[in-house]
Amino acid sequence: MTGRLQDRIALITGSDSGIGQATAIEFAKEGADLVVHYLDDAGGAEKTRQQVEAQGRRAIVVQADIADEDQVGRLFEDAMEEFGRVDVLMNNAGIDASGDEVADLSTETFDKAIRTNLYGAFFCCRRYVQLRKSGSETGGKIINVTSVHQNIPNAGGADYDCSKGALRMLTRTLALELAPLRINVNSLGPGMVLTPFNQAAIDDPKLLEEQVQSIPWKRAAEPAEIGRLAVFLASADSDYVTGATYFMDGGLMINVGQGA
Repeated sequence: MTGRLQDRIALITGSDSGIGQATAIEFAKEGADLVVHYLDDAGGAEKTRQQVEAQGRRAIVVQADIADEDQVGRLFEDAMEEFGRVDVLMNNAGIDASGDEVADLSTETFDKAIRTNLYGAFFCCRRYVQLRKSGSETGGKIINVTSVHQNIPNAGGADYDCSKGALRMLTRTLALELAPLRINVNSLGPGMVLTPFNQAAIDDPKLLEEQVQSIPWKRAAEPAEIGRLAVFLASADSDYVTGATYFMDGGLMINVGQGA
């Protein structure tokens, strides 16, 4: 590896599995130390920590519910106590669509998605920026994991789609606000990725084959592929990139409406 993140400190929410775990490992390969966050999968978080340390880097594991403002504060307190700063924030933790159409979607279910996917990222971004402003470091990187569904509606996905669409606008607004501080704010918009989010398809080859037919690349992404793009967005290579969404979807976005 090229050491593009040498001695950077990165906090990745939801890094106990899937995209977050794969990204933590890719960051460590490039020289970063990690704050590994989880909600309820302590075993997965510990596995991430071990794989980060196998790359010769340091890691701590912190449990927190990012939908809770006070717990987000504690998450950053633990990070600051261990490392003294956070250079890169990746808001990856989230929950999937309920599958309920709007007429049947309860307020509680809708609120849960918004609290986790949007408020959680907002709480983390706000605390990160406060700390960067009060510290001696300059610059910084925020990466928000959105989805192709920030643009593509999905019946039964109003809770998820609205949360990701709003997160896109939070990304763009922050990019404007933080440009004078040279803090880059960008989004990653994955399509179908082989993570626990898509476990049903992973466990059913026939279902997986059906779902990839609308993807020009004719396959789902591996989590590490998302992680390698996140490395770019966390590194100096992306210093002139801000307010953008990078879709990693095998061409799905350009194929929508093509009759596939």
